[in-house]
Amino acid sequence: MKKFDVLWGAALLVVISLFINPITNNAITAAGDIHPYLAGFVKFAVLASMGELLGLRIVTGDWKKPTGFVYRAFIWGFLGMTFVLMFPLYVTGVGAAVHLGLLPNAGKLGSSFFTSALINLGYAPTFMAFHRITDTFIDMGEGHLNQIFSVKLTDVIRKIDWNGYVGFVVLKTVPFFWIPAHTITFMLPAQYHVVFAAFLSIALGGILGFAKKRSTLT
Repeated sequence: MKKFDVLWGAALLVVISLFINPITNNAITAAGDIHPYLAGFVKFAVLASMGELLGLRIVTGDWKKPTGFVYRAFIWGFLGMTFVLMFPLYVTGVGAAVHLGLLPNAGKLGSSFFTSALINLGYAPTFMAFHRITDTFIDMGEGHLNQIFSVKLTDVIRKIDWNGYVGFVVLKTVPFFWIPAHTITFMLPAQYHVVFAAFLSIALGGILGFAKKRSTLT
């Protein structure tokens, strides 16, 4: 075990404790009610970035800072802001569809599953493709802002492994990870939807790390 394994684990425990402790949890929830987009930005910028660090640790066997780490964290934060909007949009949409008889009334579990399935089949592929494009811009620009803006979109599109994106990310992680995981997300109280999704991004970082490492060994 490396020193940074302990530091990363300690950082995760600190974040978890903030949500377990009633005082800090109430403060975070209140801040999220007042500034929902800012709260979503911070949650994903921190937790999803931890997931990226974990994935890179699994692939390389050591702790390394990804190229353009700050820019990647900013993109994660932006995506967190989109989830703040999309989650209630899909929750209320499913509720309306059930009310109109367009979806069966299957209780809390059923509504949570429908919400998870629709958001992951509808919105998730879009944000995943956007994220892959922004990551490729950062990689091709070697993490330098002036070089990132000089990269051409056509070169980025050609660089991306779209077969892997569709074959693994869309066709495997969506049905076998994201839909079941977000079914749990939408069974929680609404104030925990975004933060639970941010924690799931840590798990995804590990899954993608193991998948990438396995592909390099085969």
